[in-house]
Amino acid sequence: MKKIYSIIVTLVTLVAVAATTTSCLDKYPEYAIPADKAINTLEELDQAAIGVYDAFKSGALYSGYLTLLPDIQCDMAYAVNGYTNIYGNIWRWDILATNSEITSTYAALYNVIARANFLLEYAPRVETTLTTDSQFEQYRQICGEAYFARALAYSELIKLFCKSYESRAEAEMLPGVVLVTKYNTDEPMVRASLAASYDRVIEDLDAAIECMDIDEASLGGNIYNAVYFNEYTAYALRARVALYMKDYDAAIEYSSKLLDSGFYVLSSTTEMISSSSSYFTYMWQYDDATEIIWKVGFTINSYGGALGQIFFNYDYNTMKPDYVPAEWVLNLYDADDLRYGNYFYSYTTGYSHALTWPLLVKYFGNMNFYNSYILHTSMPKPLRLAEQYLIRAEAYAQKGDYARAGEDIATLRKARYQSFGGGVSLNEKNAMTIIEEERVKELYMEGFRLMDLKRWHKGFERKPQSESLDNGSSLRIEADNPLFVWPIPQHELESPGSMIEPNDSNK
Repeated sequence: MKKIYSIIVTLVTLVAVAATTTSCLDKYPEYAIPADKAINTLEELDQAAIGVYDAFKSGALYSGYLTLLPDIQCDMAYAVNGYTNIYGNIWRWDILATNSEITSTYAALYNVIARANFLLEYAPRVETTLTTDSQFEQYRQICGEAYFARALAYSELIKLFCKSYESRAEAEMLPGVVLVTKYNTDEPMVRASLAASYDRVIEDLDAAIECMDIDEASLGGNIYNAVYFNEYTAYALRARVALYMKDYDAAIEYSSKLLDSGFYVLSSTTEMISSSSSYFTYMWQYDDATEIIWKVGFTINSYGGALGQIFFNYDYNTMKPDYVPAEWVLNLYDADDLRYGNYFYSYTTGYSHALTWPLLVKYFGNMNFYNSYILHTSMPKPLRLAEQYLIRAEAYAQKGDYARAGEDIATLRKARYQSFGGGVSLNEKNAMTIIEEERVKELYMEGFRLMDLKRWHKGFERKPQSESLDNGSSLRIEADNPLFVWPIPQHELESPGSMIEPNDSNK
């Protein structure tokens, strides 16, 4: 296997380079500093870890394509007449193996994997130089962060480029992703099975948990709002992966580790952090909350893409959104559901047709960035406590424990509603409908919809709404359409030495 989509440009930093005629699994160019001379000290190992985190700032990942495209491809938003055609091919389901957004997402995820592999491959020689317990603890933490980053990247590749997991026997027959666990290796470019791909994720998460073991007695506080990985970050991803694998016992086990830990608290829509802002509002306006398990850390001087750009295109004068929320989504929210007012606000757009519509203020942007004239830029929050309640509720429901599933949905709603005094009555007939709708209302435009429809084996239908673009507004997608699985980038299939199996969507 060739090295993945990255080069070493300094002694301690990896920087991704775009690959146009070569594979995302290609080796670094000759002018790079040799890898075996790049990490020799604990400080250099720490700098390599910073490089791993930096890779997640890519606009192809959580601050852009990885978050937006899975929802735009489905039934969550509508392109507006007069839009710039951004992501138009994805929205219209004109999805090809040469699509630049898909290729960039694939490459950016393998860039994360390359950086993690580089760190892990050369970490052992640093271990031989350590002399104190604190150094060994820092060393183990850094290695754990690399294991987690690799697991997260592989989990996202599986989510986008593989079919859903139904059973172990079937998963052993289905193609997964190209697995690379070494930076220097000449293994052939071939896809592992879906089962083996998930096994790799779980093995890395187990290693991450072992390395990042938290001494809870010494914390003296909470670990929420983290920009670095920790033991509970790994539990959160482990719960998500278990749900996707239909391992409901494990989903309950790992989500409960977070929900019962006391380290995280849902952000209330009614309790105020200031005279003008609830804790929930503050989470979206300042990217700071007790329910954030992990966020991609941005600063004014170092940030990624602008998640809210396509929903506003604000020029300090008018707003001309490319996409507006689907009406059916807006209609899901109850009158007492305060998520609506935090996620959407009605504006009259600057188009000649003067469409007035609720726009997605959820991603209007971090106010600290806005005040520095950086528009529509928010810190992505790939892991939130709310998702863990939804994971556990679905797992309970699939096991027939509707009472506990209802308790988790009720807990979430109590934090989100103006007034919610009762419970949520679930049964065999209504449980999944309610849970599916709750996922839409809570996780809107956070990148979950494509995978949810794929694993639930559901299609969707778009019907035109006010000033929606004709081409794409009338679209009916049947369950298990091949394009629920993204095509493998064409240059990966055609690169020298590649034996990568295409998806049905490549054909």
